[in-house]
Amino acid sequence: MRGAKPVLRALAAALLLLQSGLGLAQPDAEDPYLWLEEVQGERALRWVQGQNEASLAALQSGPQSAAWVQSFAEVLASPKRLTHAQQMGGYLYNFWRDAEHPRGLWRRTSLASYRSDTPHWETVLDVDQLSREEGAPWVWGGATCLVPQTQRCLLTLSRGGGDAHVLREFDLGTRRFVAAAAGGFSLPEAKGNAAWVDRDTLSVATDFGPSSMTESGYPRQVKLWKRGQPLVQARLVFEAAPQDVSVWTWAEQIGRERVHVIERRTSFFAGEQHVLQNDGRLLTLSKPADASMNAFADQWLIELRSDWTLGGKTHAAGSLLAISRTDWAAGKRQFHTLFRPTPRSSLQSHVATRSAVLGVRMDEARQQLVQWRYQKGLWQETLLPAGDLGSLSVSALAGQDSDRYQLTRSDFLTPARLELGEVGRAERQLLQAMPEFFDASRHEVQQLQARSKDGTAVPYFIVKPRGDLPKDGAPTLLYGYGGFEISMKPSYSGILGRGWLSQGGVYVLANLRGGGEFGPRWHQSAQREHRQRSFDDFIAVAEDLIQRGITRPARLGIMGGSLGGLLTSVAMVQRPELFGAVVSQVPLTDMRRYHRMLAGASWIEEYGNPDIPEQWDYISRYSPYQNARAGQPYPKVLYTSSTLDDRVHPGHARKMVARLQELGQPALYWENREGGHAGASTPAQQAQLWALSYGFLREQLMGPKPAMTSP
Repeated sequence: MRGAKPVLRALAAALLLLQSGLGLAQPDAEDPYLWLEEVQGERALRWVQGQNEASLAALQSGPQSAAWVQSFAEVLASPKRLTHAQQMGGYLYNFWRDAEHPRGLWRRTSLASYRSDTPHWETVLDVDQLSREEGAPWVWGGATCLVPQTQRCLLTLSRGGGDAHVLREFDLGTRRFVAAAAGGFSLPEAKGNAAWVDRDTLSVATDFGPSSMTESGYPRQVKLWKRGQPLVQARLVFEAAPQDVSVWTWAEQIGRERVHVIERRTSFFAGEQHVLQNDGRLLTLSKPADASMNAFADQWLIELRSDWTLGGKTHAAGSLLAISRTDWAAGKRQFHTLFRPTPRSSLQSHVATRSAVLGVRMDEARQQLVQWRYQKGLWQETLLPAGDLGSLSVSALAGQDSDRYQLTRSDFLTPARLELGEVGRAERQLLQAMPEFFDASRHEVQQLQARSKDGTAVPYFIVKPRGDLPKDGAPTLLYGYGGFEISMKPSYSGILGRGWLSQGGVYVLANLRGGGEFGPRWHQSAQREHRQRSFDDFIAVAEDLIQRGITRPARLGIMGGSLGGLLTSVAMVQRPELFGAVVSQVPLTDMRRYHRMLAGASWIEEYGNPDIPEQWDYISRYSPYQNARAGQPYPKVLYTSSTLDDRVHPGHARKMVARLQELGQPALYWENREGGHAGASTPAQQAQLWALSYGFLREQLMGPKPAMTSP
């Protein structure tokens, strides 16, 4: 079952709050660059074109730049990348992109073939061919298949990589879309989703027309849609309030039982979960609003984001609890605690197989793999070997239909490894290992910590050349995020290795408050009026690097995307003397209007509401667009965005660049015309994006046009 965390990541819509009668502050009417918020406006696109031309001229001159693009493209389209798969019926399915298929192939193979050294893949859908046939830049978004029959699927496709997408029914037997004339399900482009109830019925959350969407631009209705029935005749089963964020629907097959869930999100982190029963009634799961529940065998698993006191006992935020569904239905609340956090530990994720729950927990930003098995009425915990100072990702190969699971392991210097394990067996089979894209033997990894402004210990990882660093400081790239309970973890990147580490650069990954490294409390400590703490943590890591002599301001660069783009912009505006270069990707910058631009309003729980004077008071102190000042020498900065980003509005980056240029500051801008929030939709576009970013950083921090060294 999907659970709450993936739903949270999907919440991206614009909430236009009503102002009349609420005593809210009026929006800034003196913004001279509002016209840049017109995404496809003729004037705005002319400005984008001019900025793109200037940036490409500055950053892509000479054959050296072309060599970097080619080098990065080799990494992104390498035929030796890992092939994660999902088992449905007798096949394992995988989505694959390479140089010949930049938009990708959905393909399948048998389990025996998958476990061999040379799996044989059968193409199910060629997205490049589909794009050519239909004249649309389709980007794959995944498949929701009806199990256990696994004959029919709902495929998600978006134009250019945006969050809005179409859903189409696909027949795995014929490997063709089911035509509408033959009763095939098809939903027009919208934000939302659908789930199988049975072969001829879907539960659908989409744009059903006027008044069917929340004020945030997401569906607020779930309907049951029968095959052959016009969508307008689908039966309403749930409706959220217009001011809610969204509703979502999904189903999970557990043995012979199909558990069907409808989730109402009242805010980004809080909501309700309801089980759709066979008779059409809804069973409300009485839980804390910000907790999530998942079904496992005959159990409910409950993950808490805040303390929950029942019967005089308090279950701590970040805990994972288990209770039989029979006991739950009977009103009993005697839980078994599978995981209880400490101040410096958290549960990062958990998945269920047929007979076990597998979790990734983090202690002092280091990860471990743990297994919980429920046997004869008792839970047993086992710690499974998975290495140290690395990043772990675990998934159930066939959901709860099997005990097989996939584990991906990597760290900064070790290429990712994909292993196939099975509950009850100690050994895992190594299926694949990524190739080495750079010589990592010359580097080492350390974990250090800085002290933030209020004394909080902030850990960070550092990847550096072995031996002594230059006495005048090494070129150093600091990366951070710090929000939405998302953890920054060690992982192998051929792009980072080729573009930065192999050129002699030092890389630093900061574990800031606002993230999920130490659980919900670590995140909540930097929400709303406390957002400055995350920025202070980032600045403290930068200062610590300088104080240790690892680098100096002229050789220290920072990079981040989305909220991380806000982070780097704030750091640049608040402490420009600390940095020599800034790369801000798909950022937020105008926090006065962020809630009025696309996805922004669904993030009010994270940042606060700038229409409320008391909240704008603390937001206004850090909003980069409003705080950029004339006469302040800022470091040179590169902003990047995407025209088709329908999550973070490209107007944020556009307006910030225009503002900086108005102030006479050195700012470059590059906007990809498609790609959605990821910024690029094909490996070639991604390669160009990273070549621009790392080329800019190398030139600013290492000197003009450094010679390309062998990866």
